[in-house]
Amino acid sequence: MKIISNVEKLREEIKNLKISKNGTVGLVPTMGALHKGHLSLVEKCRKENDIVIVSVFVNPTQFGPNEDYDKYPRTLDADAKLCEDAGVDILFAPSPKDIYDEYYFKNKETTLICPPYDVVNKLCGKSRPGHFDGVCTIVGKLFNITKCDRAYFGKKDAQQLFIIKKMVRDLNFDIEITGCPIVREEDGLALSSRNTYLDNNARKNALNISHALYKVKGLCKKGVKEADTLIDTALAYMENLEVEYAEIVSVDTFEKIDIIEQSTENKALMLVAAKVDSNGSKVRLIDNIEL
Repeated sequence: MKIISNVEKLREEIKNLKISKNGTVGLVPTMGALHKGHLSLVEKCRKENDIVIVSVFVNPTQFGPNEDYDKYPRTLDADAKLCEDAGVDILFAPSPKDIYDEYYFKNKETTLICPPYDVVNKLCGKSRPGHFDGVCTIVGKLFNITKCDRAYFGKKDAQQLFIIKKMVRDLNFDIEITGCPIVREEDGLALSSRNTYLDNNARKNALNISHALYKVKGLCKKGVKEADTLIDTALAYMENLEVEYAEIVSVDTFEKIDIIEQSTENKALMLVAAKVDSNGSKVRLIDNIEL
C-alpha cells in the first residue's frame, strides 16, 4: 500500500495502476479515525474493484465555527495499518493545503458545490448551515482527483448519502454510488468516530438512541403507522438526551411521512440526531433505521 498526500502524485499513481491492473477504481472517502464501519466499506470496495483507494481527510469546509474540527480524532498511523491489512492499494492522506489553495486560507472562501436548499435545510443541514456545501465540495474534488468508477458511503449518514447521490445525478458524474449498512456494537450503538469522545456514563446514555429506533421499528411491525405516535415513543426513550431531531421521511425523497405504508416503492426511514453529555462537553451522534 502507498500513502500519498500530493494530488499530482496520486493521479500519477492511479494512472500507473490502471495500466498495470486494467480495471476499475473504487473510492472510500473518510475523515479517518477508522473503525469496523469504515472497514466494511473497504471490504465491499475490495470485492467489487481492481484498485482500492481510501481517503483520510478532515475537511475544514464542512465544519461550522463552533464545531469540533480542531479536536476531531486524527489517527493516521492506526488508520494506515488497518487499510494495509484490508488490502487497500492507496491511502490518500492530504493536508488542507494539498486540497485548498492559498485564496481559501486567506479569505476562508472557495468554489463550493451547493445542493438545493430544500434538500439541505432540514435534519442535519438545519442545525449545520453550510455543512453539506462542504461535504459535496470535498466529495466532488475526490471524484475529480481519483476518477473513480465507484464510491462507497455508510448509510448511517443517510442524509449525506441521499445528497451525494443527487449531486452525482445532477452534475452527471459517471460514478456508481453504493450505500453500505450501518455497523453496530454488540449492544446496538452505531459505530462512529465520535464515539471516542464518550465516557462510560455517556456511552450508556447514548444507547437510548438505538433503543428508541428499535422500539419504533417493533411498533411499526405491529401495525402502528402514525409517524407522530412513533416519534413520541422515540422521544420518550431519549428523555435524558438533547434531541436535535427525530423524524420519519421517505427513503426516496427525504420528505416527511405522516402515515407509514407497507410499500416496497415508498420505504420509510426514521432518523435521529442527539447530543450526549460527556466529560463536560456535548457529543453529537446520529443514527437511523428503515421501517
